[in-house]
Amino acid sequence: MKRRLLHTPEGVRDIYNMECARKLILQENLHELLKKYGYHAIETPTFEFFDIFSREIGTTPSKDLYKFFDREGNTLVLRPDITPSIARCVAKYYAEEDFAVRLSYMGNTFINNSSYQGRMKENTQLGAELIGDNSVAADAEILALVVDLLKTAGLTEFQIGVGHVDFFRGLVMEAKLEDEMEQELVELISNKNFFGVEELVDSLQLSSELKGLFSMLGNLCMTEDMMGRAKELSAGFPVILGALNRLEELMQVLSCYGVEKYVTIEPGMLSSYHYYTGIIFAGYTFGSGEPIVKGGRYDQLMDYFGKHAPSIGFAVVTDQLLLALARQKIEIPVENNQTLIVYHKEKLQDAIKRAVSLRKQNLGAALVCWEDGKTEEDYRSYAQRMHMESLMFIPANND
Repeated sequence: MKRRLLHTPEGVRDIYNMECARKLILQENLHELLKKYGYHAIETPTFEFFDIFSREIGTTPSKDLYKFFDREGNTLVLRPDITPSIARCVAKYYAEEDFAVRLSYMGNTFINNSSYQGRMKENTQLGAELIGDNSVAADAEILALVVDLLKTAGLTEFQIGVGHVDFFRGLVMEAKLEDEMEQELVELISNKNFFGVEELVDSLQLSSELKGLFSMLGNLCMTEDMMGRAKELSAGFPVILGALNRLEELMQVLSCYGVEKYVTIEPGMLSSYHYYTGIIFAGYTFGSGEPIVKGGRYDQLMDYFGKHAPSIGFAVVTDQLLLALARQKIEIPVENNQTLIVYHKEKLQDAIKRAVSLRKQNLGAALVCWEDGKTEEDYRSYAQRMHMESLMFIPANND
């Protein structure tokens, strides 16, 4: 029984020692950059009322939520996503604000994934929301910030794919697909089964223009020539054309930031979050099969909470980012300005004075009393295990 108590539930894990130190430093570095962009920190509760993440909002399915009840019988959930919580806060605390609000956050999210998916059920997210601005400039600012964050983390090779929900929605609308066939198409795209997409499209009575646009769903990098061709094909489909024009304008603004080389247009990009209404994006790098960052524009989510404010945001999945950095052998410098002070019992006062002096110099100090039977080598080994940079012995009176 006691051995069982040492284990964590499936899907969660302990983070300790140097891994925890690196995670804290990474988060601090990224948070400092968010402040430079004018984003103010906000904290929301770990659990909220069920309605904050309901099906109407379009976030995580109910079966994947951790649900429980309070004393009054209200259904509560551990947050699977922080954006709806931020939207609730803005509607409450910034209800009369007419200008844009920039907020950043850091916290853990909880999704009860199937054990067969092999994903963690608790993840740390660090992100930002730009609320009250529907411009392409806002889209570009968020993407430029994402690039800056990943570079600040230490990555040099990564790519951010950007799509627009209206490209796919426009295709479904113009093709007049039934819900069942739309879901089949979503699954084929999500599984990268573009041969299956082609077969499904061939079975439909569609114009050559629509078939040409459907064939672009498999492109992971839309070139300028492809963009020109796509705009020609979508001339009669205003929803699709509007999405393409927005993406093209976005790339032009990104060039002002000098980050366009990190961004590619992926017309077939989809998101499981149904509250997205404009551009959506996901960032990938070597060493992580999952996105290290994801986000998008949600111009109608705030309406659900009683405030109309078109918005865009993102979340960096800190744990995935750390994993990628480790696999790419990119170090996060950890300063271990720590001294282990080993003292004999009668020298406690001297040991405390030295520790206080070191701490006033912004250096770390930990105290440990000498035990009979221990050797200096035992304490050196202990200091090494505890990642203490130096060791100080305070001898006994008779030494």
